[in-house]
Amino acid sequence: MTANNPCNCVALIGFGEAGGIIGQDLAAQGVRVRVYDRLLDDPARRDTLLAKAASAKVEVYESAAEAILGAQLVISAVTAGSAQVVAWELADCLLPGQFFMDINSVAPTTKQASRDALLPSGANYIDAAVMAPVPPQRLQTPILLGGAQALALVQLLEPLGFNVKVVADRIGIASAIKMCRSVMIKGLEALTTECLSTARQYGAEELVLASLHKSFPEMGWNARQPHYLISRVAEHGRRRAEEMEEVAKTAADVGITPNMSQAIVATQRGLVESMVERGVIYSEPFDWQVLVDTLYPAKQHRR
Repeated sequence: MTANNPCNCVALIGFGEAGGIIGQDLAAQGVRVRVYDRLLDDPARRDTLLAKAASAKVEVYESAAEAILGAQLVISAVTAGSAQVVAWELADCLLPGQFFMDINSVAPTTKQASRDALLPSGANYIDAAVMAPVPPQRLQTPILLGGAQALALVQLLEPLGFNVKVVADRIGIASAIKMCRSVMIKGLEALTTECLSTARQYGAEELVLASLHKSFPEMGWNARQPHYLISRVAEHGRRRAEEMEEVAKTAADVGITPNMSQAIVATQRGLVESMVERGVIYSEPFDWQVLVDTLYPAKQHRR
């Protein structure tokens, strides 16, 4: 931890992909990181989570209320479906002056409801939108912030290496930017999954990919792009489906019919459910053709 950094204790609620990286990188700087994840309550997954926490050099607690004690900053990094539940659970535990940074991918109205739940505590609720996958850039992943105390939070985050930008002094703008972006990003993943799964059944994937590469040569359709896009669905489809339900809510809340968002939910969740039905577990290196052949073994149209 740097000498001029005022934040020496951070609590993480959720220790998945994003939370795990944030916790590890903060602990490596000497910050005390206190962690709670609901997987601790799952006997089948508890030992794996504890080993991950030990490797990251973070402290594990048996409840969210215990984890946030003494933390200047509380980061909520759970699934979209659990985001508001965490706010409700901590409403009576947070103290005036603590920062509650909600990095979950949920609708503006969901974040506003979480903010309202925490108002009596006197804690500073911050709407945070993570604008890219966390693993490649880690703490340098772009994060947009919104809220009355967002600028004050920047003073804590920047010395720790976070790449943050304040976009609004009210709750909902940062999350709206993320939700609208997700229509395109998660939509591209879903489109690629449906497109290439169908093409594979007809033995037409090579020519389809060649055509896509000709139209969009900068996107890498002739290289790893198809594997990457479908891998995101195979690995994170259930979580992405929850996020896209929040995207659909974002659109519906302002009178837009979320036809595309609802279809993306079905595709993201559908691939994962098909994998579960066939006992397929995501692993790396990932190959989309192998996955499709496993899920749809009868290539009746290949004649």
